[in-house]
Amino acid sequence: MTTVEQSIGAPMTRVDGLDKVTGAARYAYEFPTQDVGYVWPVQATVARGRVTEVDPAPALALPGVLTVLDHTNAPRLNAEAEVSADLFVLQSPRVAYHGQIVAAVVATSLEAAREGAAAVRVRYEREPHDVVLRADDERLEIAETVTDGSPGLVERGDADAAWAAAPVRVDGTYTTPVEHPSPMEPHATIAVWDEDRLTLFNSDQGPYMSAQLLSALFGIELSAVEVVAEYIGGGFGSKGIPRSPTVLAALAARDVGRPVKIALTRQQMFQLVPYRSPTIQRVRLGAERDGRLTVIQHESVQQRSTLVPFADQTVSSTRMMYAAPSARTTVRVAPLDVMTPAWFRAPGHTPGMFALESAVDELAEALGMDPIELRIRNEPELDPESGKPFSSRNLVACLREGAARFDWEHRDPTPGIRREGRWLVGTGVAASHHPDYTFPSSAVARAEEDGTYRVRIGAADLGTGARTALTQVAADALGIPLSRLRLEIGRASLGMAPFAGGSLGTASWGWAVDKACRALLKELDGYAGVVPDGGLEVVADTTEDIGRRADLSRHTFGAQFAQVRVDSDTGEIRVDRMLGVFAAGRIVNPRTARSQFLGAMTMGLSMALLEIGEVDPVFGDFANHDFAGYHIAAHADVPRLDVVCLEESDNTSNPVGAKGIGELGLVGAAAAIGNAFHHATGERVRDLPIRIERSREALKALKAARSAEKRRPGAGEPESRVG
Repeated sequence: MTTVEQSIGAPMTRVDGLDKVTGAARYAYEFPTQDVGYVWPVQATVARGRVTEVDPAPALALPGVLTVLDHTNAPRLNAEAEVSADLFVLQSPRVAYHGQIVAAVVATSLEAAREGAAAVRVRYEREPHDVVLRADDERLEIAETVTDGSPGLVERGDADAAWAAAPVRVDGTYTTPVEHPSPMEPHATIAVWDEDRLTLFNSDQGPYMSAQLLSALFGIELSAVEVVAEYIGGGFGSKGIPRSPTVLAALAARDVGRPVKIALTRQQMFQLVPYRSPTIQRVRLGAERDGRLTVIQHESVQQRSTLVPFADQTVSSTRMMYAAPSARTTVRVAPLDVMTPAWFRAPGHTPGMFALESAVDELAEALGMDPIELRIRNEPELDPESGKPFSSRNLVACLREGAARFDWEHRDPTPGIRREGRWLVGTGVAASHHPDYTFPSSAVARAEEDGTYRVRIGAADLGTGARTALTQVAADALGIPLSRLRLEIGRASLGMAPFAGGSLGTASWGWAVDKACRALLKELDGYAGVVPDGGLEVVADTTEDIGRRADLSRHTFGAQFAQVRVDSDTGEIRVDRMLGVFAAGRIVNPRTARSQFLGAMTMGLSMALLEIGEVDPVFGDFANHDFAGYHIAAHADVPRLDVVCLEESDNTSNPVGAKGIGELGLVGAAAAIGNAFHHATGERVRDLPIRIERSREALKALKAARSAEKRRPGAGEPESRVG
C-alpha cells in the first residue's frame, strides 16, 4: 500500500496561485453577463434630515439612462425582515448620515450611470446633526449587549473598594480614531433575477449567511438565493454581510429586468462601507507592590448610528487576560448621525488591547518591574471571567520565546536614553489575544468512479489561503494525494457554512470537511473500497458535535515585540523590527499562516502610526476619503518582520486542531509600538495614531526634562547607552 505524505503542516504553495497570477480567477465584477446594466448611487449631501424631492428629469434625458430610483419608486423590501436597519435602501425619505444612498441611476454603461447620477437633483429638509464622539455626551448609555453577546457592564468583586485600597495605581485615558477597512478589491456585485430567483456574484465573506439575510430582506425562499463568491480580494470584516450597495444592485436589477453591476470607487468605499468606531477608553489598574493585580477597570466610550444599536466588544479581552480578584468593564455608546460602525479585523479586541496593554506597560514602569515579568506574574490558572479551565493558554511561552529572540535581557529599562547617532531607540512588548470561535458547518464529500474525490463546502477564501488549507485537511482525511482531490467553495448552494470572519473559518469548515471525508471512507468500506456506479457521497454537519464539546475557555494568544527609532531632530518615527510569537493550535499551512501574521502585524503598524479617519463636523463626512489622505502602511515600512508559531496541541476545539490566526496577529501590535515609542523618548502617547506632531511634542518634553535635570545642583549629562 502506498503511503501518502501528510499534507497538514506542510508549507504548501497556494492551490489557486496559478489562477490568480494568470487572471483565470474570477472576482465578483468579472463574471460574464449578457445585457448588463450599471447602477450608480446618488448619495446624501446632508448628515441628517429628509428627502423632499428627487428630480430625475435631467438624468433621464441623457443617452443610455434606463431609470432613476428613489424612495418613491424603488421595489419594496420586506419590512418585517430582522436585518440591520441600514440595509433598507431607498425605502424611506429619512437621511441618517452623510453619503447615504438616496437615489440611484441605472444605465446601459458605467459612464452613463455616473453622468446620470451627477445630473439628479435632490432637495432636502435639513436637520441639525452631531457626528463627533465626546466622553461627556449626555446621550451616552451603557450598551445592552456588545458584539460577542456579553453585557455592556460586567463586574466581579468590588472594583471601587479594590481601587481605593490598591497601593500602586495607574489611571490613563486612551483614544483610537475611526479606522476604515480598505481591501484591495472594492465592494462589487452583479445582481441577476430569474423570475423570483436571485443570483448575486458578490465580493462576500460568507455566501451562505448572506443568502439567509437576502432571502429575508427580499421575502423569498432561501433556496431561491444563490450567492457566488469564488474569489475575494480581501474584506477585513467589511464584507461579512451584504452592505447597502449590494442591496441596491439587487433592487435595480429587479426594477429594470436585467442584470445590474455595481463596483464602488475608493471614495465611495469610505462613505458606504462600515468602519471601526473611534473609542475613548479609560483603564485603571491597581496592584500590590509585588506587581500582582488587585483590580482592573476598563471603560470604553464609542459611537453608534441612530439606525442600529451596534456596540463593539472593546473591553471583552480585558476580563480574561490577567488574574485580578476585582474587575469592571463598561461599554457606553453615543447615538450619532453617522453610518453604522461595524466589524473590522479583530473587532473590539484591537482597540481594547491597545488600551489595556499600554496601561500594563505604564504599571510596569510605576512598579519598576520588567513588563514581561509583570504579565507573567499575573498569569491566571483559570479564566478569571468564567472560572472555566482554558483549553490551552500559552501566553507565557510566547512571551519567553519572544524575549529570547528579541534579546530582551539586555534591554536597559530606562526610557529616553538609548541613542544611535541622532536616533532615539526603544523597544516594547504587548500581548495578543483573540477568542477561538468554532461555528456549525456542513460539507459534502464525494467519491467518483475514476478514483478522484470532490469536496464541497460553502466557505469563502478572502485571499488568506483557506482554499489551500481546506484542500490539505481533506486530502489527509481521505489519505490521498492532492492531485486526486477537487475542492469547491464560494457558493451559498454548497451548504451551511459560517462566514470568513472572527478567525473562525478554517476551524469551523475544516471540522466539517474532515468529518465528511472520514464518513465517506466508512461508506466506501461497505462497498469493499470500490466506488459504486454513479459515485458515492456523504454529507456531514458539525452542529451536534459542537454542542457536545467540553465546557472550556477557548482562546489564542501571542506576544508582540517592536523596536522603534525616533529622529531627535525631526520627530520622524521608524519601526526597525517587529517580532510576533503566537500559539494558535495546529498550523495547517505554515506558509500561508506566516503570510497572514505578517500582513496583520503590518496592519498593526499602520494603526499605530498612520491610520485615522478625520471627521468633518460641519458636513458629517470624512475629510480624508481616499488613499491620498488616508494613509496605510506597506511592507517597506518595517525592514525586519519576524513570525514564530509555537507548537500547540489542542484537539478539544475541533478534531483538526486548527484555530484562527488572521486577527490574532493584529491585536497587540499597536500597543507594542506605542510602548517602544515611550521607551525611546520617555514620553507616553495615549492617542493613536502617533503622528509626527505628537512625536515632536514628546521630543520637546524630553529636552525640557533634560534641561531641568542639568540645572539641578550636582547633576550631569544623562548617560547615553546602547543595549
